[in-house]
Amino acid sequence: MVDDSLTVRKFTTRLLAREGFGVATARDGVEALDQVRVALPDVILLDIEMPRMDGFELTRVLHSDPRTAGIPIIMITSRTAEKHRQYAMDLGVRVYLGKPYSERDLVTHIAHCTERRAA
Repeated sequence: MVDDSLTVRKFTTRLLAREGFGVATARDGVEALDQVRVALPDVILLDIEMPRMDGFELTRVLHSDPRTAGIPIIMITSRTAEKHRQYAMDLGVRVYLGKPYSERDLVTHIAHCTERRAA
């Protein structure tokens, strides 16, 4: 879970832990890259607007590296304009969710991306 909002990270971590998912968090793209280099996640939940490295740039970096190019990315953002959605999809984002999002939808998308059945 990569988001500069502590509240969003805590909320999402609690939600996903209740559903049986393990969760690692990062405040921005730079921190996320450091973590991905240590352990590859099954899926990345990613905000767009963050300091140091935004979600679009992190997506570009991850998809340019053969080791991380296949990690599914679910973008969760307040940027709901079609131009942002299309740009994200063009970069290879698997799912684009606007805030606020349906908890059930998020869990279903994660389960699909990780080939798990939603609870």
